Amino acid sequence: MQDLFDLKGKTALVTGCKRGIGQAMAVALASAGANIIGVSATLEKSGSEVEKAVTALGRTFKAYQCDFADRDALYAFIAQLKQEAPVIDILVNNAGTILRKPAAEHPDEYWDAVINTNLNAQFILTREIGKGMLARGSGKVIFTASLLTFQGGINVPGYAASKGAVGSLVKAFANEWAGRGVNVNAIAPGYIATDNTAALRADEKRSAAILDRIPAGRWGEPEDFKGPVIFLASAASDYVHGTILTVDGGWMGR
Repeated sequence: MQDLFDLKGKTALVTGCKRGIGQAMAVALASAGANIIGVSATLEKSGSEVEKAVTALGRTFKAYQCDFADRDALYAFIAQLKQEAPVIDILVNNAGTILRKPAAEHPDEYWDAVINTNLNAQFILTREIGKGMLARGSGKVIFTASLLTFQGGINVPGYAASKGAVGSLVKAFANEWAGRGVNVNAIAPGYIATDNTAALRADEKRSAAILDRIPAGRWGEPEDFKGPVIFLASAASDYVHGTILTVDGGWMGR
């Protein structure tokens, strides 16, 4: 059974890995045997928390910086990656951003920054990394979706639009790549105790209302994503395609 989840010899690229869910997923993949390539807009070239955690497990870690809202920077990163790490077995599209303003006041720059980071960059990166996976006939792609893949949210129209589109993008890629040995799926976090939800958790009324609806009775933690990401990155999920796995304490079930 352990062989199903064994990632030894694999290389995983994890975007948005500096903290929170991305960091937890990178460390989880390393614990299952994968070497990690990490990229975030402000990731330290060396000595980051995620690097220390990965190398402590006996795996290698290589760090890159990239602003995913900048198309030129994205293509420069991809070109460098293809030269320095031509084989990526697992791609975790976790990098994302959220900007809050009511829809009637939501400025173009908010919309553009969120769509470029959460959707456009993830499509381009998957397309480019996916070419190698298709050529080899194997690969695992995992997107970070959201509860707002299914719901509209409040004061976050750009974020909701981007995550809704991610859900359809996962299915579109899976439709084309499932028969060619590449699995494309997503994990949809619920309400997780990270930087993105700090404002919600600080609002006593909103926090209480959210907790009241979560059957598990607690906010999620980044560590709750370790098992799901290993599952979707490993042979255990070889017949899982185009699926959005909710990790939400039962929110969507309610």
